[in-house]
Amino acid sequence: MIKAVVTDIEGTTSSISFVKEVLFPYAARQFPAFLETHWNQPEVQAQVGAAEQESGRTLESPASANALFQQWIRDDRKATPLKALQGMIWQAGYQNGDYTAHLYPDTAVALQAWKEKGLDLYVYSSGSIAAQKLFFGYSDEGDLTGLLSGHFDTTSGHKQETDSYRTIQQAIGLPAEQLLFLSDIEAELDAAADAGFRTIRLDREGSQGESRHQVVTSFEEIAL
Repeated sequence: MIKAVVTDIEGTTSSISFVKEVLFPYAARQFPAFLETHWNQPEVQAQVGAAEQESGRTLESPASANALFQQWIRDDRKATPLKALQGMIWQAGYQNGDYTAHLYPDTAVALQAWKEKGLDLYVYSSGSIAAQKLFFGYSDEGDLTGLLSGHFDTTSGHKQETDSYRTIQQAIGLPAEQLLFLSDIEAELDAAADAGFRTIRLDREGSQGESRHQVVTSFEEIAL
């Protein structure tokens, strides 16, 4: 019996295009001014220091840091320091009303129904935990954060590594076979299944082909 659901965001609860065409370009445009304005803040310096360690480069100025982060954005690199800083930038965008986070029409309905059935709901995304909370706090359907029991990001490990799911399972405290992971990415689902999770692949466009996992095109097709 499934007792908790762990869901991905991009391509699963929400369109990939919102992240790629709205959030990422917004952060890229705001990065230079954000680094100039907030350079001396401890939380920013902590992420710059982490970026130095990951890249092996010395980032002595906002301009040098911006050059690295812009390259990581172009490379679609899942680097924790980049994700953390993007989350800080996105917060201002959400709070200013520059955008709301896209959700597929079935997402909020399903999350609410599963919560009412007593299931615990978690998010696991390469975006930082802070960014995830903003996403569900400023969604098209309003503030959904009250439905969620917890969040996981790359500090738990990368999403295509089996040990990441073992870490998440231990944090949730339920047997792996009672956990359901939802994603649109086959390699992520493979890693979760290898850790003992139940898995379902979201194929929103119905065009991804064969899978070792159960495949649905909507949350409406998931019976829990």
